[in-house]
Amino acid sequence: MAQQLATSRMPVREALKRLHDEGLVTHVSHVGARVAALDVGELDEIYLIRERLEPLALAESIPHLGASDHEQLRRLVEEMEGCADPDDPSRWVTVDRLFHLRTYSGAPMPRLLEIIDALWNRTQQYRRAYTRLRARFETAHMEHRLLLEAIVGRDAEEAAALSAVHIRRTRLALDSEAITGRTAAGGERP
Repeated sequence: MAQQLATSRMPVREALKRLHDEGLVTHVSHVGARVAALDVGELDEIYLIRERLEPLALAESIPHLGASDHEQLRRLVEEMEGCADPDDPSRWVTVDRLFHLRTYSGAPMPRLLEIIDALWNRTQQYRRAYTRLRARFETAHMEHRLLLEAIVGRDAEEAAALSAVHIRRTRLALDSEAITGRTAAGGERP
């Protein structure tokens, strides 16, 4: 790969390590790096952890978010709604991440936020698979609007509950359709 890119091996190793840390590649001894396959067990574990941690971060964040934060979140919701192109999910995936991490940004819990960021890094391949479920965008947009309303209304309890449901619904949709549905039918994983 270094030869193909006309570079030294060190930047390639660093890039592969970063992709591994994000769950996008796996390293197989004596073979090399391979694109990571979607794994229902990993998906369930990460999303179950997210269902518990992210509502806590959101509830702790809400008292520290101000009008400018609310306006930025509103713009992100509108941008997500405008870029829900299933043929090119990259922008939606990016903006969705920015929205959610921004909702947690006021939490005075740096270690919790670090853990959540690492979990989000590990879910990128699953979030891309989620965008292939075309009917899910409408539901996700509605949930984002409800989250925004609870945040602006400073209802930490409601926002935390909505967050848990939002994450759980995504996990269940991925479990049943994007991963297990296609592999159970003998097709390729997304």
